[in-house]
Amino acid sequence: MITETGRVVAVTGDRVWVQTIRTSACESCSARQGCGQRALAGVSGGRANQVLVANSLGARVGDEVTVAIDESALLGASLLVYALPLVLMVLGTVSGHQLSEGHDGAAMLGAAVGMAAGFMVARRIGSNPGRGYEPRLVKVSQIHADSLA
Repeated sequence: MITETGRVVAVTGDRVWVQTIRTSACESCSARQGCGQRALAGVSGGRANQVLVANSLGARVGDEVTVAIDESALLGASLLVYALPLVLMVLGTVSGHQLSEGHDGAAMLGAAVGMAAGFMVARRIGSNPGRGYEPRLVKVSQIHADSLA
């Protein structure tokens, strides 16, 4: 399970917006020079991200929370978003080339149609809440003014 700590910045119905800051583990890793994570962390400058998460633990604004997502869900979502459009683009290219008897324009059109279809299918499949691609709250450290008094 991949976890990240953040702070609740807003509550919207039965969901909360959690703000996290990208951090890098480059200082403790032996593969510092050969890893793209270090470069990505340097470019992002540690910017904050906001994630909408189901509020299953009753978190309130200001709480420090831990959100998590299963590794298999992350892998599945990555394949859905990247591999599916790419495969459909290649199939569209081959189909366009074969149907038009070798014309490049038809192959390019087939590639565009295949990629667009891949993104549409990925969006439809990924928007299904039962897929488990959404992070979830696993821990809440309540920090409220009324609990400090």
